Parts: sequence; C-alpha cells; structure tokens
Amino acid sequence: MSEPSPTRPKRRGRLLRFGAALLVLCGVAAYLVVQYVTGGGAARGCTVVSDAGDGASYEFSPEQAVNAATIAAVGTGRGMPPRAVTIALATAIQESGLRNIEHGDRDSLGLFQQRPSQGWGTAQQIMDPAYAAGIFYAHLAKVPDYTGLPLTVAAQRVQRSGFPEAYAKHESDATLLAAALTGTAAATLTCDGRPQPGATTTGPDAVRSALVRDFGRDALQETGAEVGGVPVPSPSPAPSVTASAQGQTVTVPVPQGTRTDASGRGERQRGWQLAQWAVANSSALHIQRVSYGGLEWTAGSSADQWRTASPDGASGAEQSTGAVRIVTGR
Repeated sequence: MSEPSPTRPKRRGRLLRFGAALLVLCGVAAYLVVQYVTGGGAARGCTVVSDAGDGASYEFSPEQAVNAATIAAVGTGRGMPPRAVTIALATAIQESGLRNIEHGDRDSLGLFQQRPSQGWGTAQQIMDPAYAAGIFYAHLAKVPDYTGLPLTVAAQRVQRSGFPEAYAKHESDATLLAAALTGTAAATLTCDGRPQPGATTTGPDAVRSALVRDFGRDALQETGAEVGGVPVPSPSPAPSVTASAQGQTVTVPVPQGTRTDASGRGERQRGWQLAQWAVANSSALHIQRVSYGGLEWTAGSSADQWRTASPDGASGAEQSTGAVRIVTGR
C-alpha cells in the first residue's frame, strides 16, 4: 500500500489559512461599511429620546450632534417645517453618518455627499455644513408636496441615489432628532459634554460665532440682544455675556408673546431649539451648563438629564421662557 502524499496536508493547511484570511477580510469590510453608514467609530456621547413615552431613543456622537444641530437650524431659518428637517437628517445619516467627510463615490463630499461636478457647488462650499444643508433644502423645496410623500421618495427626488430605499431605515431616528433640534420636543436631547480633543474654539465668542453660523445674523437680530447692557447695533447682533465664578454666561433672548420665527414657531419652540442646540454643541464649544424653561442640563452629570434649574443668578424670566442661558468655561 502506497504511503500518503506529504503534499496533501500542506495544501489543506494553505486552504485553511486562505479561508481564515478571507473571513477576516470580509469581517473588516463589513465593519467598515457599518461604521460608514451609521457614523460609528466615535464614542456615543449624546442621546435623544422620544417625548411620547414609548421608549424610543437614538445615540450618537458629539461630532454627529453638531452637524445635526446645524442641519436643523438652517432648515428652520429657511422656514422649512419639521418634516423637512426630518428628511434632511435621514438623508445625512444615510449618506455620511452625519459626518462631514472629505471623500465618497466619485467626487461626492460632505454631509449629503453632494458632487461639485453635478452643480451642487464648489468642494469648499459643500464641505461647509451650513451651505450643504441650505442647498439640500433649496432642492427639497422644489419637490411638489414633499411633506406628503414617503420620506425615502422625497429624499430620492433630491439625491438621485443608486439606493433609493436606503433612507427609510433612518426615519425613526431622524424624527427623534428633528423633534428635539427644532424645539418641537422639550428636554429630550442630552450629551455628556466631554470636551472634544483638540477643540480650541471655546468661550462666549465661539458660542456667538456658532450661533450666527447656524441661525444667521438676521435670525439673531430679532432678539434685541445686548452686550454688557448696551443694545448691539444692526447688523451685528450678539447675545449678552456676563462672568461669574462658574464661568461666562451667554444669554440668548427668546422672542416674547405672539412673535414667531420664519417657520411660524412660537417662543417656546424657539427657546427649546436654542437650548438643545447648545447641548448638541457642548463638547465642541466646552459648554458647561444650559438652562431654559425652568430646567437645566449640566455637562458630566451622572444621569445626563434635564433637571429643575438652580437659582444661581438666573432671573425669573430666564428661569421660565425669556432667555436661554449658556454657561461656558473661562
């Protein structure tokens, strides 16, 4: 009887090693795809919950929170309804994971993976989140009856994606985000507020610049903002700033009474949008505390919840609905 060929075990070994390597590569590829689509890889420092008591929630990173807040602010600044903001957020979650990325299919860039070669703007413009959101809304507004269409249909009319059904799976998360970041839902967004590594734009000036970046000078002008008790002349509005042992407080007045903003929302919604915008930007801008409507959020709190506001220097109007108070580090 002939002896077994010594080459067979070697071949089996090579095949096993090849198969194992292939499995590892497939696993890595699948992981990268999931990270790209969901915006994973960063620590989940923020959470938004449903105000309907159904237990629905969505966790996301500080980077995603800043971009989502910008998308919402640009939308309401253009007078777009919350449904439009939901469509925009679902689209950005699918296209970039709410990350302002410098790559994509062919020349696609940014939050919405818009292409300079297709007339969306220059690469520099598209990489500006406020511009990218604005041009998305400009195209969405041209879609007939977009608020009555299924989300994936409305998004596809703008994006012309090769995967038109992909937007639908993000609708529930986008709805939660839109409710918080348009002020429709109060005290539903929290972040741990841990400063982002390398963040250098901090303090009241950074907060005011970010407010103008997202809401625009015209949106802030109507608040009658003051600095040091002196009205700020047009066209350079700026919320007032005071200093204390705890840090510097940026006070953003909220329009009173029946006044509404461009999208027709009243003061309560406007106030909660500004307050939850500040929480979403807390890691990027080193914001320590935000208060509005008798509630306050504090960075690094164990429960990451909105609680009854402390009375340290806040007037009755600020504790109710008169202003949003944003405390930053010195």
